[in-house]
This record gives sequence, C-alpha cells and structure tokens, in this order.
Amino acid sequence: MNLPQRFLDEMKTLLGEDYEAWLASYEQTPHQGLRINRTKTTAEHWSEINPFEGCEPVAWTDNGFYYPDELRPARHPYYFAGLYYLQEPSAMTPAQILAPNPGDRVLDLCAAPGGKSTELGARLAGEGLLVSNDISNSRAKALLKNLELFGIPNICVVSDPPERLAENFGEFFDRILVDAPCSGEGMFRKDPDLIRSWEERGPEEYAPIQKEILSQAVRMLKPGGFLLYSTCTFARVEDEEVIHWLLEEFPEMELVPIPLWDGAVGGMDGEQVVRLFPHKIRGEGHFLALLQKKPAQESKSKSAEESESGANLTESVEAAEVTETVANSQNQNRKKKSKAIPRKNPYEKEIKLMEKESDFLEWEKQCAEPFDRRRMMIKNNCVYLLPEAFDPSWNLRYLRTGLLLGEWKGKRFEPSQAVAMAMKASDFRQTLNLSCADDRVIRYLKGETIALEEDEIKWKKGWVLVCVDNYPLGWAKYAGGSLKNKYYPGWRWQ
Repeated sequence: MNLPQRFLDEMKTLLGEDYEAWLASYEQTPHQGLRINRTKTTAEHWSEINPFEGCEPVAWTDNGFYYPDELRPARHPYYFAGLYYLQEPSAMTPAQILAPNPGDRVLDLCAAPGGKSTELGARLAGEGLLVSNDISNSRAKALLKNLELFGIPNICVVSDPPERLAENFGEFFDRILVDAPCSGEGMFRKDPDLIRSWEERGPEEYAPIQKEILSQAVRMLKPGGFLLYSTCTFARVEDEEVIHWLLEEFPEMELVPIPLWDGAVGGMDGEQVVRLFPHKIRGEGHFLALLQKKPAQESKSKSAEESESGANLTESVEAAEVTETVANSQNQNRKKKSKAIPRKNPYEKEIKLMEKESDFLEWEKQCAEPFDRRRMMIKNNCVYLLPEAFDPSWNLRYLRTGLLLGEWKGKRFEPSQAVAMAMKASDFRQTLNLSCADDRVIRYLKGETIALEEDEIKWKKGWVLVCVDNYPLGWAKYAGGSLKNKYYPGWRWQ
C-alpha cells in the first residue's frame, strides 16, 4: 500500500516506538464483522442458529462477531430478515459506549449509512425516539432502508444541516452521537481509495467542519445528557484538539472517562478518551470521546454527587471487554411520557374515512394489537404510526416520520415492507413460516411466485406474513389457493 509520506511522518511523530508495529499492520487483511440485531435475537440464541462457521466474538461489544473473509453474509436469508448488520468491528464501539436506554430521545447527527443508528434504535426497543440525520439526501435514503430492514419503528429520518435541526429541537435529546465526517486515516487499510481524498482534503479541512457540527450538537443536548464524539482518523487536529476546543468553548460540557479495554489506549496527551489502532486490536483506527452537559440549576455539591453517579457510565471492564453504558443519573427519563402527540388527532377524519372505504380494518384484525389512533397520520395516502415524542411543529426535511404502516389505495390497504420488518411472527395471525433450507425462501426474495403444499393452505383470503425460521421477511397475498408475492421490489435478492 502506497501511503503518503506526510501521513507516514505524522504517524511516526504520533506513535514513536509503536510506529513500526503500526506500519506492519497494513500488510494484514482488514477484519470483517457483523453485529446482530438485539431486537430480533440475542448473542446466546445467535450462537445456536448462526449459519456461518468460523465466527468469533468482538471483545468490546456484546453483540458483534468477526466472520471469515470468504463468507458472504449479505447473501443469506437472515440478512434479509434484518438479523444482523455488516459493520467494521471498531465502528461498533460508538453505539456500544453511548448505549441509550428504552425511552430516551436520541440523535444520530451524521448517521448514513446507518451502522450506528441501527444499533442505537435497537437499544431503544421501540420506546422513545431516534432521529437519524444525514445532510446528503442520497445517503439518507440508504440510511432509511437499513433502519427499516432492522425493524426500528420509532424513527424520524431527516436530511438537514445541523443548524436547522438545532433551530427546531433546542435542548431536546438525552443522547447524541456525532460520528463526524473526517479525513478517514483509520480506514486506509480497509479502503485505499480514501488516500486520494486525504491528499486532496486533509485533516485541517475537516476540523472546522467537526467543530461546527459539535457546536450545534451541544445546542440540542439536554442538561445531564451525553454526547459521544467519534472519528475514524488518527489526526490529533481532528481528535484531541477538537475535544480541547469543545471544552473551552462550552464550559457546560465535561469529559466523561471511558474505561479502557485490552488493546484500547487513551489520548496521546493523557486525555480520558479512547483510541483504537490496527496494530493493537482486531479492527481499524477509531477515536471516541464521551461528554456530558452539566445538569442545570443545581448546587455545586449536588452537581458533584450527580456527576459521580452519572459519569459512572460503564460497569467494571472485564479483560478485553467493554460493558454497556448505564447512565444512572437519568433513570427517571427512561420511560418518558411525551406531550407532543395531541389527544385529538388532526387526521381523525382521514383515518375514519380509510376505515370505512378500505379493507384496513380487515388487515388490522389479523394483527396482534390495534394501532394507536392518536399516533396515526395519513399523508399522500401513506399511513404512518408516529413516535410518541414526535412534534408536528418541527419544520424539517423528512424522509420518514415514524413507522410506515402502508398505503391507502381506494378500497385497498397495502401494508408496507417496513411494518413487516417491525413485526414478530406472532404479531400477525396469518403466517407462512419457511425453513431457511427451503428453496422457496430465495424464490420469495427474488419476487417469484410461491408454490404451496396441501397442508399449508389454511388461511382466509387476504394478507400473509412470510417468515424464515419465524423471522418476518415481507408480505404475500392469498387468494384462490395461491400466494401473490408482495415482497418490496427495491429490496429483492439480485
């Protein structure tokens, strides 16, 4: 690999005697990782159903695994069922450290393509709110697909500059992740094309952008809330120096120590941050810093007491393992009752008209529970279930508000791919459950017609939830002894 000389000189200065070991790591193959979807399975259950041989746990997460280079996990039905996300192992750390709790209001400010957002959303377990933003509309579309594939219902996917978000939200969020755009030095081994970009736009060009994004993030963080800043670069000007600037510029922010694990190191000047280097861990380069906004209107003694419990965000660190973040000082905020959803739904007339004119109610009767009418919204014939904390006064460029339930087409209601992925097999009465070994699974994912066995014909005319090993894949419609494939065309197996 032909690394720029200026970059090598800077790394020699940064690493000192570790330089040669670091340089030798670039002759090794990058590690591949997958992170399981904690809303659909557990690490223990995954070990029982894992179809891939040679997987090993990633030590600093509780749901990440390495897989051998020759495997292609994206070509397996479990990937289409949203059971896992393919992610570089070091990139699993930010969401693991920030670790929101069910009920939290969470912002992923630079979210595409969604690796970290899918984990943040899974940790919310359908409660609270996840706002995932990316300023690039095309990248935000990929972000939306990954969140819906993972079955995350309580989302708002937006594509706006951070300052516009700050104007709308104010001090609204309990947790904010800023996985900032950076020079990408830590990913040169994995993606050599980034080297040319680095030569054109080096660290000095990114640092001002990172500072501006962070300044808006601070505006949106609640007092007592936590902000995780991360990059995939080694440059001090983008890492420690940005944190120094933030602490000077915003005295209400304070650094929260992150306990180190085997292979992780602290800041280059002793800062209580985390650096990951490819010669010390089985992963690429990463930087993480956790900060808290000081609680408002508290006495100095009480603030110190709260800081001690709130800053104790990580439980004891076992050898080579980082445990989940637990913010004890925010327990009272985990189960929030939002006042954003009005008691009287402004879409009540449209909802009643849909119920009268379409077969929505017939489909809903097949669901385990009815949908909360207070949270339903109909726009352009699309039916949404809004998160509890959603505020209709927010003036943002949305790609998605909440869970898309489906589309109202005159007399017909067609449930969405997103609502299928957000369900469990037990959430819908009419299901076709296929074994992973059944070749009809791949045919279904390709959009082909599914032939039925005699003993499988047991439904009333209408919608059927197609599953693989009890994990939903999408919809089909049953009539006259046959199933019409309704798998979303844009997601089909190619």
